[in-house]
Amino acid sequence: MKRVALVTGSAKGIGRAIVLRLAQENYQVAVHYRNSKAEAELTLRDAKALGAGAIALPADITNPEEARSLVEKTLRYFGRLDVLVNNVGSYLYKPIEETGAEEWQGVLDSNLNATFYVTQAAIPHLVASGAGRVVNLGYAGAGNLVARPHITPYLIAKTGVMLYSKALAKRLAGRGVTVNVVSPGVAENSVSQPLAEIPAGRLATLGEVAEAVLYFVRESSGYVTGQVLEVSGGWNL
Repeated sequence: MKRVALVTGSAKGIGRAIVLRLAQENYQVAVHYRNSKAEAELTLRDAKALGAGAIALPADITNPEEARSLVEKTLRYFGRLDVLVNNVGSYLYKPIEETGAEEWQGVLDSNLNATFYVTQAAIPHLVASGAGRVVNLGYAGAGNLVARPHITPYLIAKTGVMLYSKALAKRLAGRGVTVNVVSPGVAENSVSQPLAEIPAGRLATLGEVAEAVLYFVRESSGYVTGQVLEVSGGWNL
């Protein structure tokens, strides 16, 4: 039976690239979106064109109940869940002293809390899979604990994702589930693109990020857990 992957925030950008790469690898895929219905339907069409069983599901996963419902709908449609990729996460570039409470909470909700809500709902089903995989999207350099006053809530959220991932990896290692983090640097769709700061001299392609995710979900990586793989061309080292 084909393995099933749920990718959050996969109507466009990195999430879309991950969905289509998984579809190429014979996975069935659940395309999640919040507001980008037209883009999600396009991604759904393209995944099906690659031969994948696919469904598009809307949800506001900053709400714990909607996050749980998203997982349950995926289970009802496919009958199983083997892979969860937490890709959702808003980005805010703003001086910390000018950041409002709602902006602060919004960044933490979409990047950290949503990851927690969806994953917690998915854990029993990933364990039941026998070879469950969780891949969370981070941020290159988040583990360095360096001050970045214009993206502070984003950096805090992504550091939290790393710590949550490591804790969960340790808890689930004996139950057949791996938990890892892929941390992109500056990608071709990034809001800011400080090319001069990147040692490799170019931006990451969305395909390169998707390939890193694919490494962690493969059967051959079943002994790799609690790790962070940066796709950054040497940026933020």
